[in-house]
Amino acid sequence: MTLQLKVPNMACSACSEAIAKAVQAIDPTATVQADPKTKLVDIETQAAEAAIRTAITTAGYTISD
Repeated sequence: MTLQLKVPNMACSACSEAIAKAVQAIDPTATVQADPKTKLVDIETQAAEAAIRTAITTAGYTISD
């Protein structure tokens, strides 16, 4: 499944790496592309969307719908 989430408080490459690590803690095979300029995170994963959203928010980031 492919997800695209908007993370407004992702400000830099360190933030994008932290988001990728949070997602990959849930699904180690997930592919994560996070762009701090557009605030978009594209995720290819087999994990449930709710689990991915929880991992990102637990890492300290907000997701706007």
